[in-house]
Amino acid sequence: MIKLADFHKISDTLWEIPQSYRPDMQVPARIYANQKMLTSIMAEKAIEQLVNVTTLPGIVKYALAMPDIHQGYGFPIGGVAAMDQKNNGVISPGGIGYDINCGVRLLASSFHVKDIKSSITKLTDQIYRSVPSGVGSSGNISLSHRELDTILNTGVSWAIKKGMALSDDLLYTEENGHYKTANADCVSPTAKERGIDQLGTLGAGNHFLEIQEVSEIYDEAISEVFGFFPGQVTIMIHTGSRGLGHQVCTDYVKLFNSTKLMTNLVDRELAYAPFDSQEGQSYFQAMAAAANFAWTNRQIITDLIRNVWVHIFGGDKEQLRLIYDVAHNIAKIEKYFNKKLIVHRKGATRAFGPKHPELPQKYQTSGQPILIPGSMGSFSYVLAGTHESMQHTFGSTCHGAGRTMSRAKSKKSINLNTLLKNLKQQDIVVNTGSMRGLLEEAPEAYKDINDVVGVVVAENIGKKVAKLKPLGVIKG
Repeated sequence: MIKLADFHKISDTLWEIPQSYRPDMQVPARIYANQKMLTSIMAEKAIEQLVNVTTLPGIVKYALAMPDIHQGYGFPIGGVAAMDQKNNGVISPGGIGYDINCGVRLLASSFHVKDIKSSITKLTDQIYRSVPSGVGSSGNISLSHRELDTILNTGVSWAIKKGMALSDDLLYTEENGHYKTANADCVSPTAKERGIDQLGTLGAGNHFLEIQEVSEIYDEAISEVFGFFPGQVTIMIHTGSRGLGHQVCTDYVKLFNSTKLMTNLVDRELAYAPFDSQEGQSYFQAMAAAANFAWTNRQIITDLIRNVWVHIFGGDKEQLRLIYDVAHNIAKIEKYFNKKLIVHRKGATRAFGPKHPELPQKYQTSGQPILIPGSMGSFSYVLAGTHESMQHTFGSTCHGAGRTMSRAKSKKSINLNTLLKNLKQQDIVVNTGSMRGLLEEAPEAYKDINDVVGVVVAENIGKKVAKLKPLGVIKG
């Protein structure tokens, strides 16, 4: 059992478990948290999981945990690790997660909240009816198997050809919505069958659509670059690759565990393959294909939302422009310390700083928009990437508030009537297919998003830009 005394305090919001803690550790483990958060984290398995990550072959510098850390499959959620591609580096599905390219997309309108306040309920209701949600939900997009393969291989460009995307949507999506290493042939027929009718669907769990208001601006210069103004109406989309991505993870965890490629594995959930092996490359290409599916999924949802917006308010689809779309469950080849590294982000979002060549021209001076949703009923934040994140966290930061309570415990501990009353008192309109499911996502089940973002800002791995207040929430 890890104790507070086992940590070396680097700062008030950064702690390290030294490599000497356990003989099989290849590098130290670092946790971004204040002392109160750290004490709470130690009560669960997440830090033990982080220490286990340090044993993976080829790991560089340290295994990292963001302040939203909580227990996951293999890696903790909120975990970041980078493996040296040329020095026995491995790829591990547990370091990406079952919901490959679960991510967040933020749309911004030109409307002030006072202009549409009376229409929030109508807007929420119509979006809920237009975007299928819930466990195993099917969409209204009919795909042939050839079209599905095209999406898996090329991503959002398919939506452009179908008239379901604007040209700027590609520009402001990570990888331009097309992870070029994708290979649909590496995705199993079972995974394809699970995904073929799920394009343009939200799913369930912590996935959501949220109508928001820019309630506070912290950095006026960067807000101007991002296009924010006080009182502005925005829409946030949080979902991923649905059943297809889940099956890709399932298939390759099973494959890796059946091979003799692994040595001294401390946890079967950390199943891995050498990155340059046939198995490792097959998974990498299948993961990229699932990521393309997820970006296209969020794009189709964007188009459905734009159609509702135009139906209610008139005008054209350009009224809802894309600020950014970024993954928080993915592995990428990126260069740090003059090495090509396989960066695993599991419940951690990319946070590239200014002048990074992969950012669009618009964000070259500001750094990348970082989208950090809060829990239902709490604020979300937009930050900007920094040079420090590139130096210290492999260009990464937290992806949300982070759970403090399991879904099962949430259902037992939180009163539904009280939750609904609290949301109503905050003037938040809620639409969901499962009222009981709301209990899993209640604010009480999560860390305080203000504390989490406070750690990120204190360590300068993200610069606070704007705060977003929920107006309407859609859950599966």
